[in-house]
Amino acid sequence: MDLPTLLRDAAPTMLTGAGYTLLFALAAMVGGLAIGVPVALLRIAPWTFLRWPATLYVSAMRGTPLLVQIFVIYYGLPSVGIEFTPVTAGVLALSLNSGAYLSESLRGAIASIGQGQWRAAFSLGLGYGQTLAHVVLPQALRVAVPSMSNTLISLIKDTSLVSVIALTELMLATKEAIATSFQPLPLYLAAAAIYWILSLVFEQLQRVAERRLNRPHAQHR
Repeated sequence: MDLPTLLRDAAPTMLTGAGYTLLFALAAMVGGLAIGVPVALLRIAPWTFLRWPATLYVSAMRGTPLLVQIFVIYYGLPSVGIEFTPVTAGVLALSLNSGAYLSESLRGAIASIGQGQWRAAFSLGLGYGQTLAHVVLPQALRVAVPSMSNTLISLIKDTSLVSVIALTELMLATKEAIATSFQPLPLYLAAAAIYWILSLVFEQLQRVAERRLNRPHAQHR
């Protein structure tokens, strides 16, 4: 089978898988942000009893492989009566994993804001929560966008791991195409090209977000 015919025959299956990859990545991005932001706030909280559970979560997620986390959620939890569908298990694992990294990016950005900002806000009568929401977080978000965006972009590639629980996405679709054509090299290269294209799209969105966040800062220089 010549290369154009091979790619044409495999295209419907692989593009469908790419669509699912994009959906899973977007869902995990939302989930990761929903987890990462409050965890970052807990990590900088002035109360120890709030900090240590968040610290433990981040350490566990960053210190264990994502593949193991997927296995624990999908294959391990049913032994204690907790079962998830492949889609739920995959998105949950990706969200929990990315949430830990996103929380560290945001925590580091918050720490980069000088203490003078906090003291100035307190001197104006703002409380801890008001200072965080109206003074510190807007500045920290601009600093955190590049590293947070890198984490979110990496989700595009990390979705390939959920194929181990028979969740349909680009990698599993590619394996199915290979099983019928017996042409692994060109199809794996085609899958790599699709992952690359998706990553380039998100990199462009990252640049747009950075420009928008930096625009007010540049105007005040």
